[in-house]
Amino acid sequence: MLKMEFTEKEIEQLHYERLHHPHPRVRQRCEVVYLKALGFPHQEIGRIMRLSQPTVRSYLQTYQVGGLEKLKKLNFYRPTSKLETHREEIKTEFAAHPPKTGNEAVGRIEELTGIRRSPTQVRKFIQNLGMKRRKVGHVPAKANPEKQKTFLEAELKPRLEEAKQGKRHVFFVDAAHFVMQPFLGFLWCCARQFVRAPSGRKRFNVLGALHATTLQVVTFTNDTYINSRSVARLMCQIAVEFAGLPITLVMDNVSYQRCHFVRDLATALGIELLFLPPYSPNLNLIERLWRFVKNKCLYSTYYEKFPDFKQAISDCIAESNGKYRQELASLLTLKFQTFESVTL
Repeated sequence: MLKMEFTEKEIEQLHYERLHHPHPRVRQRCEVVYLKALGFPHQEIGRIMRLSQPTVRSYLQTYQVGGLEKLKKLNFYRPTSKLETHREEIKTEFAAHPPKTGNEAVGRIEELTGIRRSPTQVRKFIQNLGMKRRKVGHVPAKANPEKQKTFLEAELKPRLEEAKQGKRHVFFVDAAHFVMQPFLGFLWCCARQFVRAPSGRKRFNVLGALHATTLQVVTFTNDTYINSRSVARLMCQIAVEFAGLPITLVMDNVSYQRCHFVRDLATALGIELLFLPPYSPNLNLIERLWRFVKNKCLYSTYYEKFPDFKQAISDCIAESNGKYRQELASLLTLKFQTFESVTL
Protein backbone atom coordinates (compact mmCIF):
# COMPACT_ATOMS: atom_id res chain seq x y z
CA MET A 1 0.00 0.00 0.00
CA LEU A 2 1.42 3.35 -1.02
CA LYS A 3 1.47 5.94 1.75
CA MET A 4 0.51 9.34 0.33
CA GLU A 5 -0.51 12.59 1.94
CA PHE A 6 -2.56 15.32 0.26
CA THR A 7 -3.13 18.96 1.09
CA GLU A 8 -6.56 20.54 0.73
CA LYS A 9 -5.28 22.49 -2.28
CA GLU A 10 -4.10 19.30 -3.99
CA ILE A 11 -7.45 17.62 -3.37
CA GLU A 12 -9.28 20.61 -4.86
CA GLN A 13 -7.03 20.52 -7.94
CA LEU A 14 -7.64 16.79 -8.40
CA HIS A 15 -11.37 17.31 -7.97
CA TYR A 16 -11.39 20.00 -10.66
CA GLU A 17 -9.28 18.07 -13.19
CA ARG A 18 -11.27 14.84 -12.79
CA LEU A 19 -14.32 16.74 -13.97
CA HIS A 20 -13.01 19.32 -16.41
CA HIS A 21 -9.85 18.11 -18.13
CA PRO A 22 -10.49 17.71 -21.90
CA HIS A 23 -8.89 14.27 -22.19
CA PRO A 24 -10.79 11.26 -20.77
CA ARG A 25 -7.61 9.38 -19.81
CA VAL A 26 -6.41 12.27 -17.65
CA ARG A 27 -9.83 12.55 -16.02
CA GLN A 28 -9.61 8.84 -15.18
CA ARG A 29 -6.16 9.19 -13.64
CA CYS A 30 -7.22 12.17 -11.54
CA GLU A 31 -10.30 10.27 -10.36
CA VAL A 32 -8.10 7.40 -9.15
CA VAL A 33 -5.78 9.71 -7.22
CA TYR A 34 -8.76 11.72 -5.90
CA LEU A 35 -10.32 8.55 -4.47
CA LYS A 36 -6.97 7.73 -2.88
CA ALA A 37 -6.92 11.19 -1.31
CA LEU A 38 -10.38 10.52 0.15
CA GLY A 39 -9.03 7.40 1.87
CA PHE A 40 -10.37 4.64 -0.36
CA PRO A 41 -8.24 1.44 -0.38
CA HIS A 42 -6.63 0.38 -3.67
CA GLN A 43 -8.91 -2.62 -4.16
CA GLU A 44 -12.01 -0.46 -3.75
CA ILE A 45 -10.63 2.16 -6.18
CA GLY A 46 -10.04 -0.55 -8.77
CA ARG A 47 -13.57 -1.87 -8.30
CA ILE A 48 -15.14 1.61 -8.63
CA MET A 49 -13.06 2.60 -11.65
CA ARG A 50 -13.08 -0.91 -13.18
CA LEU A 51 -9.28 -0.90 -13.40
CA SER A 52 -6.69 -3.55 -12.58
CA GLN A 53 -4.58 -3.17 -9.46
CA PRO A 54 -1.35 -2.65 -11.48
CA THR A 55 -3.05 0.22 -13.36
CA VAL A 56 -4.23 1.82 -10.09
CA ARG A 57 -0.71 1.56 -8.62
CA SER A 58 0.79 2.97 -11.83
CA TYR A 59 -1.42 6.09 -11.69
CA LEU A 60 -0.68 6.63 -8.00
CA GLN A 61 3.07 6.19 -8.49
CA THR A 62 3.02 8.64 -11.38
CA TYR A 63 1.36 11.24 -9.14
CA GLN A 64 3.76 10.47 -6.30
CA VAL A 65 6.80 11.02 -8.53
CA GLY A 66 5.72 14.04 -10.58
CA GLY A 67 2.53 15.43 -9.09
CA LEU A 68 -0.47 16.61 -11.06
CA GLU A 69 1.55 17.86 -14.06
CA LYS A 70 3.07 14.43 -14.68
CA LEU A 71 -0.33 12.82 -14.22
CA LYS A 72 -1.72 15.07 -16.97
CA LYS A 73 1.08 14.29 -19.40
CA LEU A 74 0.08 11.97 -22.26
CA ASN A 75 2.72 9.86 -23.95
CA PHE A 76 0.77 7.56 -26.23
CA TYR A 77 2.76 5.43 -28.62
CA ARG A 78 1.93 6.50 -32.15
CA PRO A 79 3.85 4.60 -34.79
CA THR A 80 4.98 6.72 -37.73
CA SER A 81 4.47 5.39 -41.22
CA LYS A 82 7.60 5.00 -43.34
CA LEU A 83 5.69 6.89 -46.01
CA GLU A 84 5.98 10.04 -43.88
CA THR A 85 9.62 10.38 -44.94
CA HIS A 86 8.38 10.64 -48.56
CA ARG A 87 5.41 12.86 -47.74
CA GLU A 88 6.34 15.90 -49.84
CA GLU A 89 7.56 13.78 -52.76
CA ILE A 90 4.26 11.87 -52.91
CA LYS A 91 2.20 15.02 -52.45
CA THR A 92 3.99 16.78 -55.31
CA GLU A 93 3.63 13.78 -57.61
CA PHE A 94 -0.08 13.30 -56.89
CA ALA A 95 -0.80 17.04 -57.16
CA ALA A 96 0.62 16.97 -60.68
CA HIS A 97 -0.90 13.60 -61.67
CA PRO A 98 -3.79 12.57 -59.37
CA PRO A 99 -4.46 8.81 -59.21
CA LYS A 100 -7.84 7.54 -60.42
CA THR A 101 -8.19 4.74 -57.85
CA GLY A 102 -6.76 3.59 -54.54
CA ASN A 103 -5.09 0.62 -56.23
CA GLU A 104 -3.39 2.93 -58.71
CA ALA A 105 -2.13 5.03 -55.78
CA VAL A 106 -0.71 1.88 -54.15
CA GLY A 107 1.26 0.97 -57.29
CA ARG A 108 2.56 4.47 -57.94
CA ILE A 109 3.68 4.96 -54.34
CA GLU A 110 5.57 1.66 -54.53
CA GLU A 111 7.27 2.77 -57.78
CA LEU A 112 8.15 6.13 -56.25
CA THR A 113 9.34 5.03 -52.81
CA GLY A 114 9.84 1.25 -52.92
CA ILE A 115 7.33 0.94 -50.06
CA ARG A 116 4.16 -1.08 -50.54
CA ARG A 117 1.14 -0.59 -48.31
CA SER A 118 -2.44 -1.89 -48.47
CA PRO A 119 -5.10 0.18 -50.26
CA THR A 120 -6.67 1.02 -46.88
CA GLN A 121 -3.37 2.36 -45.49
CA VAL A 122 -2.69 4.32 -48.68
CA ARG A 123 -6.17 5.88 -48.71
CA LYS A 124 -5.68 7.00 -45.12
CA PHE A 125 -2.24 8.41 -45.93
CA ILE A 126 -3.36 10.42 -48.96
CA GLN A 127 -6.37 11.71 -47.01
CA ASN A 128 -3.87 13.03 -44.45
CA LEU A 129 -2.21 14.85 -47.36
CA GLY A 130 -5.44 16.82 -47.76
CA MET A 131 -6.64 14.84 -50.76
CA LYS A 132 -10.09 13.35 -51.22
CA ARG A 133 -11.97 11.71 -54.06
CA ARG A 134 -13.57 14.49 -56.11
CA LYS A 135 -15.56 14.41 -59.30
CA VAL A 136 -13.63 15.87 -62.24
CA GLY A 137 -15.18 19.00 -63.71
CA HIS A 138 -14.98 20.04 -67.34
CA VAL A 139 -13.92 23.24 -69.06
CA PRO A 140 -14.91 23.99 -72.67
CA ALA A 141 -11.72 23.42 -74.65
CA LYS A 142 -12.24 26.56 -76.75
CA ALA A 143 -13.20 28.83 -73.85
CA ASN A 144 -11.11 32.00 -73.52
CA PRO A 145 -10.70 32.87 -69.81
CA GLU A 146 -9.40 36.36 -70.60
CA LYS A 147 -12.41 37.22 -72.77
CA GLN A 148 -14.73 35.81 -70.13
CA LYS A 149 -13.13 37.91 -67.42
CA THR A 150 -13.30 41.08 -69.53
CA PHE A 151 -16.95 40.41 -70.42
CA LEU A 152 -17.85 39.72 -66.79
CA GLU A 153 -16.22 42.89 -65.45
CA ALA A 154 -16.99 45.34 -68.28
CA GLU A 155 -20.33 44.13 -69.62
CA LEU A 156 -22.23 41.84 -67.28
CA LYS A 157 -21.49 43.15 -63.79
CA PRO A 158 -22.49 46.81 -64.53
CA ARG A 159 -25.89 45.66 -65.81
CA LEU A 160 -26.37 43.31 -62.89
CA GLU A 161 -25.60 46.18 -60.54
CA GLU A 162 -28.34 48.22 -62.19
CA ALA A 163 -30.69 45.25 -61.81
CA LYS A 164 -29.92 45.06 -58.08
CA GLN A 165 -30.76 48.76 -57.79
CA GLY A 166 -34.08 48.24 -59.57
CA LYS A 167 -33.03 50.26 -62.62
CA ARG A 168 -32.95 47.43 -65.18
CA HIS A 169 -34.35 43.98 -65.90
CA VAL A 170 -31.65 41.44 -66.74
CA PHE A 171 -32.62 38.00 -68.03
CA PHE A 172 -30.41 35.01 -68.76
CA VAL A 173 -31.77 33.20 -71.81
CA ASP A 174 -31.15 29.64 -72.94
CA ALA A 175 -32.96 26.64 -74.41
CA ALA A 176 -33.03 23.21 -72.73
CA HIS A 177 -33.95 20.11 -74.72
CA PHE A 178 -35.23 17.43 -72.37
CA VAL A 179 -35.21 14.05 -74.11
CA MET A 180 -37.49 11.38 -72.62
CA GLN A 181 -34.85 8.87 -71.65
CA PRO A 182 -33.37 7.49 -68.41
CA PHE A 183 -31.55 10.10 -66.29
CA LEU A 184 -29.36 7.97 -64.03
CA GLY A 185 -28.67 9.50 -60.63
CA PHE A 186 -27.47 8.37 -57.20
CA LEU A 187 -29.66 6.83 -54.46
CA TRP A 188 -29.05 5.71 -50.89
CA CYS A 189 -30.13 2.06 -51.10
CA CYS A 190 -29.23 -1.43 -49.89
CA ALA A 191 -29.02 -2.87 -53.39
CA ARG A 192 -28.48 -1.26 -56.76
CA GLN A 193 -31.72 0.13 -58.17
CA PHE A 194 -32.80 0.17 -61.81
CA VAL A 195 -35.09 2.59 -63.63
CA ARG A 196 -37.17 1.69 -66.68
CA ALA A 197 -36.05 3.15 -70.01
CA PRO A 198 -38.90 4.51 -72.16
CA SER A 199 -38.78 3.80 -75.88
CA GLY A 200 -38.43 6.52 -78.51
CA ARG A 201 -36.67 9.86 -78.42
CA LYS A 202 -39.47 12.31 -77.70
CA ARG A 203 -38.14 15.74 -76.77
CA PHE A 204 -39.61 18.56 -74.71
CA ASN A 205 -38.00 21.91 -75.56
CA VAL A 206 -37.99 24.77 -73.07
CA LEU A 207 -36.75 28.22 -74.07
CA GLY A 208 -36.37 30.05 -70.79
CA ALA A 209 -35.49 33.52 -69.51
CA LEU A 210 -34.38 33.73 -65.88
CA HIS A 211 -34.62 37.11 -64.16
CA ALA A 212 -31.28 37.87 -62.49
CA THR A 213 -32.66 39.31 -59.24
CA THR A 214 -36.25 38.09 -58.78
CA LEU A 215 -35.49 34.60 -60.19
CA GLN A 216 -38.77 34.70 -62.10
CA VAL A 217 -38.75 32.38 -65.12
CA VAL A 218 -40.47 33.16 -68.42
CA THR A 219 -40.74 30.21 -70.80
CA PHE A 220 -41.78 29.17 -74.28
CA THR A 221 -42.16 25.41 -74.83
CA ASN A 222 -42.85 22.99 -77.66
CA ASP A 223 -42.27 19.37 -78.74
CA THR A 224 -40.60 20.14 -82.08
CA TYR A 225 -37.63 22.53 -82.13
CA ILE A 226 -36.56 25.98 -81.02
CA ASN A 227 -35.90 28.61 -83.69
CA SER A 228 -35.81 32.38 -84.16
CA ARG A 229 -39.63 32.53 -84.07
CA SER A 230 -39.54 30.92 -80.63
CA VAL A 231 -37.08 33.56 -79.44
CA ALA A 232 -39.28 36.28 -80.93
CA ARG A 233 -42.32 35.07 -79.01
CA LEU A 234 -40.34 34.97 -75.77
CA MET A 235 -39.00 38.50 -76.32
CA CYS A 236 -42.47 39.88 -77.03
CA GLN A 237 -43.79 38.29 -73.82
CA ILE A 238 -40.93 39.81 -71.79
CA ALA A 239 -41.38 43.23 -73.41
CA VAL A 240 -45.06 43.30 -72.38
CA GLU A 241 -44.65 41.91 -68.84
CA PHE A 242 -41.61 43.98 -67.91
CA ALA A 243 -42.28 47.29 -69.63
CA GLY A 244 -41.14 50.42 -67.83
CA LEU A 245 -37.44 49.64 -67.32
CA PRO A 246 -34.58 48.89 -69.72
CA ILE A 247 -34.39 45.17 -70.51
CA THR A 248 -31.23 43.19 -71.19
CA LEU A 249 -31.24 39.60 -72.42
CA VAL A 250 -27.99 37.69 -71.85
CA MET A 251 -27.71 35.02 -74.55
CA ASP A 252 -25.26 32.52 -75.97
CA ASN A 253 -24.19 32.53 -79.61
CA VAL A 254 -26.55 29.97 -81.11
CA SER A 255 -27.46 31.02 -84.65
CA TYR A 256 -31.22 31.41 -84.12
CA GLN A 257 -30.50 34.03 -81.44
CA ARG A 258 -27.87 36.02 -83.35
CA CYS A 259 -29.81 36.24 -86.63
CA HIS A 260 -30.92 39.60 -88.09
CA PHE A 261 -34.58 38.79 -87.49
CA VAL A 262 -34.06 38.51 -83.73
CA ARG A 263 -31.74 41.53 -83.57
CA ASP A 264 -34.12 43.74 -85.54
CA LEU A 265 -37.06 42.70 -83.36
CA ALA A 266 -35.05 43.41 -80.20
CA THR A 267 -34.28 46.91 -81.49
CA ALA A 268 -37.96 47.50 -82.28
CA LEU A 269 -38.95 46.33 -78.78
CA GLY A 270 -36.23 48.38 -77.09
CA ILE A 271 -34.51 45.25 -75.73
CA GLU A 272 -30.73 45.04 -75.42
CA LEU A 273 -29.16 41.73 -76.47
CA LEU A 274 -25.93 40.94 -74.64
CA PHE A 275 -24.14 37.99 -76.21
CA LEU A 276 -21.81 35.88 -74.08
CA PRO A 277 -18.25 35.14 -75.21
CA PRO A 278 -18.06 31.86 -77.17
CA TYR A 279 -18.13 28.67 -75.08
CA SER A 280 -19.17 30.36 -71.83
CA PRO A 281 -21.98 28.32 -70.22
CA ASN A 282 -20.41 29.14 -66.86
CA LEU A 283 -21.54 32.77 -67.30
CA ASN A 284 -25.15 31.89 -68.11
CA LEU A 285 -27.10 31.71 -64.85
CA ILE A 286 -29.99 29.71 -66.30
CA GLU A 287 -27.70 26.74 -66.94
CA ARG A 288 -27.81 26.11 -63.18
CA LEU A 289 -31.61 26.09 -63.30
CA TRP A 290 -31.62 23.38 -65.97
CA ARG A 291 -29.32 21.21 -63.85
CA PHE A 292 -31.59 21.77 -60.85
CA VAL A 293 -34.67 20.71 -62.84
CA LYS A 294 -32.99 17.49 -64.00
CA ASN A 295 -31.92 16.69 -60.46
CA LYS A 296 -35.35 17.37 -58.96
CA CYS A 297 -37.71 15.63 -61.33
CA LEU A 298 -35.76 13.56 -63.89
CA TYR A 299 -32.84 11.73 -62.30
CA SER A 300 -33.71 8.15 -61.27
CA THR A 301 -37.37 8.69 -62.20
CA TYR A 302 -39.46 6.87 -64.79
CA TYR A 303 -42.36 8.49 -66.65
CA GLU A 304 -44.51 6.07 -68.61
CA LYS A 305 -46.19 8.74 -70.75
CA PHE A 306 -44.70 11.75 -72.49
CA PRO A 307 -47.39 14.17 -71.15
CA ASP A 308 -46.39 13.16 -67.60
CA PHE A 309 -42.75 13.79 -68.46
CA LYS A 310 -43.54 17.28 -69.78
CA GLN A 311 -45.81 18.10 -66.86
CA ALA A 312 -43.16 17.18 -64.31
CA ILE A 313 -40.65 19.54 -65.94
CA SER A 314 -43.20 22.36 -66.28
CA ASP A 315 -44.31 21.98 -62.66
CA CYS A 316 -40.73 22.06 -61.41
CA ILE A 317 -39.97 25.24 -63.36
CA ALA A 318 -43.25 26.81 -62.20
CA GLU A 319 -42.25 26.18 -58.58
CA SER A 320 -38.92 27.99 -59.00
CA ASN A 321 -40.54 31.01 -57.38
CA GLY A 322 -42.59 28.84 -55.01
CA LYS A 323 -41.52 25.83 -52.97
CA TYR A 324 -38.06 25.73 -54.57
CA ARG A 325 -37.34 29.42 -54.10
CA GLN A 326 -35.18 28.97 -51.00
CA GLU A 327 -33.08 26.22 -52.58
CA LEU A 328 -32.63 28.22 -55.78
CA ALA A 329 -31.76 31.41 -53.93
CA SER A 330 -28.52 29.79 -52.74
CA LEU A 331 -27.87 28.16 -56.12
CA LEU A 332 -28.65 31.07 -58.45
CA THR A 333 -26.35 33.64 -56.88
CA LEU A 334 -24.71 36.23 -59.11
CA LYS A 335 -21.29 34.69 -58.63
CA PHE A 336 -19.74 33.19 -61.71
CA GLN A 337 -16.91 30.69 -62.06
CA THR A 338 -14.08 31.64 -64.35
CA PHE A 339 -11.38 29.27 -65.54
CA GLU A 340 -8.14 31.22 -64.94
CA SER A 341 -7.14 29.35 -61.79
CA VAL A 342 -8.61 25.86 -62.28
CA THR A 343 -6.33 22.80 -62.30
CA LEU A 344 -6.28 21.15 -65.73
